[in-house]
Amino acid sequence: MTVHSLPTPRGAQPRPLQLALVVDDHPLFCDALSMTLKAVAGITRIETADRLESAIARLEGAPMPDVVVLDLNLPDVDGLDGLIRLKSVVGAVPVVVVSSLADNRVVSAALRAGAAGFVPKHSHRDVFRAAFDAIRQGNSYHPEGFVPQHDPKAPASQREEAVARLSLLTRQQARILQLICEGKLNKQIAYELTIAETTVKAHVTAIMRKLGVQSRTQAVLIARGASFDSLMPEGD
Repeated sequence: MTVHSLPTPRGAQPRPLQLALVVDDHPLFCDALSMTLKAVAGITRIETADRLESAIARLEGAPMPDVVVLDLNLPDVDGLDGLIRLKSVVGAVPVVVVSSLADNRVVSAALRAGAAGFVPKHSHRDVFRAAFDAIRQGNSYHPEGFVPQHDPKAPASQREEAVARLSLLTRQQARILQLICEGKLNKQIAYELTIAETTVKAHVTAIMRKLGVQSRTQAVLIARGASFDSLMPEGD
């Protein structure tokens, strides 16, 4: 197995992994993954969410899990947006991406966006065991055969810049940007989020400042720069 390690602080204790939140909209896969995590990772409690919004609501309403397992392809998110928004909520809690989209570019982008590990969805149990052993030790994990699609000396690509800018947004700002991408007006956003329209306007101003843009249209283009379409090789 290939484990891409990050430095572990001297004297650091292994991270306890007892409670996991699995975010995936396929019930059968959630059941299978729950059994796998209990069998190979020593996780005793598994909670599930089938949407990003329900996962965020769960995270805001109860103690944080020890690890979050995230599918990138959810009904209410596009591309890396779900990972970026989830990271803004969970803080230091590791997020492990388990996805059928295991192209090198997708893996690279997910790791740069803050994923603690990436496991192809249909991996054998030994792969899940290796991944969660690495996470428990404070390391990151990538699949065998992974080739990083990034040259540290090369200038950042448009996708990398988009991911970096989006990661600056707070959870509320990321939610508002998603609604902007859906074509919602400030008044509609205020109604949906139960906040004042002036508050929405202030958030929109902050969003455009963090993204370095001058209009809502440009903000939408930045958000779409982190979509799956921008991650897939041409011809796929």
